[in-house]
Amino acid sequence: MTDSTDYVPPRVWTWDKASGGTFAGINRPVSGATHEKELPVGRHPLQLYSLGTPNGQKVTILLEELLALGHRGAEYDAWLIQIGEGAQFGSGFVAINPNSKIPALVDRSGAEPIRVFESGAILMYLAEKFGAFLPTEQPARAEALSWLFWQMGSAPFLGGGFGHFYAYAPTKQEYPINRYAMEVKRQLDVLDRRLADHEFVAGDTYTIADMAIWPWYGGLVKGWQYGAAEFLSVQDYRNVIRWADQIFARPAVARGRKVNRTSGEPSSQLHERHDAADFDTRTQDKLASGA
Repeated sequence: MTDSTDYVPPRVWTWDKASGGTFAGINRPVSGATHEKELPVGRHPLQLYSLGTPNGQKVTILLEELLALGHRGAEYDAWLIQIGEGAQFGSGFVAINPNSKIPALVDRSGAEPIRVFESGAILMYLAEKFGAFLPTEQPARAEALSWLFWQMGSAPFLGGGFGHFYAYAPTKQEYPINRYAMEVKRQLDVLDRRLADHEFVAGDTYTIADMAIWPWYGGLVKGWQYGAAEFLSVQDYRNVIRWADQIFARPAVARGRKVNRTSGEPSSQLHERHDAADFDTRTQDKLASGA
C-alpha cells in the first residue's frame, strides 16, 4: 500500500497552512462569526437557511411532503447559504447555528422565535410539530428514530470520509480511500439487508428516517454522489436501488431536491423558495430565459 507522502505528525498540531483540496477555504479550527451579516426573513412562519446538499435536501423534502399532506403551517421561505463563500460564518447564521453548518431553521409561528439546527433535530422538530412521518407508538417510533440516528452517525463516513478522500482531497491516497470504501460498502449492505424484507427503512411506513437516509445513500446508488457508483459496485445493492427509485418517484421529493440547489441542470435548481409557484417560475432555466 502506497501513499503520495510520508507524514510525521508534530508533537503539537498548529494551523499554519490551508489543508488543500475542494472546500479547503471554508475549513478552520475555530468557531464563531467572521463577519457581520444579518439573515433575511420572509413572510412564512418557517425560515430555512440552507444549501441543496444531501443534508439540506432532508429538510426541504420533509417540508414539501408536509405541504403535500395539507399542512399549511409548513409553508416556508428557503434562503440560500453559499457555504463555498463562507456565508455560514456570518453573524446572523452563527446566531442560529453556532456550529456554522447548514441547514438551520427558525420557527416564527409562536410568541418567540425558535431556532433549530442540525438536520436530524430539524426533522424531529417538524415531524413532531405537525404530527406526521414519525410514529407515535412504540416500537415503531423507536425503530424510526434508531434509523434516523443511524444516518447521523453513518453519513460522515460516506461524506467526510469516503467522499472527501475519493473526490475532493488534493491527492489520491490508497489507505484512506480503501478504509472508507470498505465502510461505505458495509453501510450499503446494512441497508440492503434491511430493505430486503421491509418496504421502507423503518418498516412498512415512510418516515423521516427515509428522508434522512435517501439523499445520501439513495443519491449514491443513483450515481449522483462523487462519481463513485462504478467504483463501489452500487448495482449489487438491489434492494437499496428499489427503495431509492421508489422514493425518487415521489413528487414532493422531486420538489425538495430542487430547493437551494446550485448545481446540475438549470431546471433542477431553485436557488430560493418563497412560494409553491416558484417551482414553475423561478428555477434557473426559467430565470435565464426570462419566462
